Amino acid sequence: MVTRVLIAEDNELHAEVLRRYLEQDGHSTTIVRDGQAAIDEVRRNRPDLVVLDVMMPGTDGLEVCRVLRRESDVLVLMLTARSTEDDLLLGLELGADDYLTKPYSPRELVARIRTLLRRVGRPPVADDGVFRVGELTVDPARREVRAGGRLVECTPGEFEMLAAMAAHPGRVFTRQQLLERAGNVDRHSTERTVDVHIRNLRKKIEPDPGRPARLLTVFGVGYKISGARIGRVHGA
Repeated sequence: MVTRVLIAEDNELHAEVLRRYLEQDGHSTTIVRDGQAAIDEVRRNRPDLVVLDVMMPGTDGLEVCRVLRRESDVLVLMLTARSTEDDLLLGLELGADDYLTKPYSPRELVARIRTLLRRVGRPPVADDGVFRVGELTVDPARREVRAGGRLVECTPGEFEMLAAMAAHPGRVFTRQQLLERAGNVDRHSTERTVDVHIRNLRKKIEPDPGRPARLLTVFGVGYKISGARIGRVHGA
């Protein structure tokens, strides 16, 4: 299945080079020149991955990333000329999955994209599919969670957070991102209550909650589900 990549880059030459390298690697590409166009394109056509330049006219890449993370699970690889640690951490905290600093090699960018897609198991599972990460399964349609075949009872907020992470094993979610996932069903949650939800989930899905192997903390950033890929289960 062809992966659809959106290139959000206002430099025409750079965008064309990226397009050529990505299409040679088998991806389908679309190019936009500014931040608002990137947001509109993601809303309209739901690409699998966005290559997002930070420095764009109008809405910059950081704000684009902030908006996308409120609305979408699309993978985001940021391109930035800012090399300070604070700037790089800000991009990751906003939800970028990876970044490259300029100047960069187009071949390295293609390799990074391959790694991202492999890590989260793209192409995505259909909305009515069952997410499987090791012995953990999450069924969004039936709103069921099983750990080692055992049915696990979850609150609505816990389920939404777990489903978001299970859909993208290996990807780090910040507390704010998890809070936004649970916000529709758990309106009184705060970032501190995210930690409570995680602690309760560990009691339910971990063989040893004191030494979690499935639901991991990424210190200074947030949480992730451990797992190499995502699968689809029929009739689960």
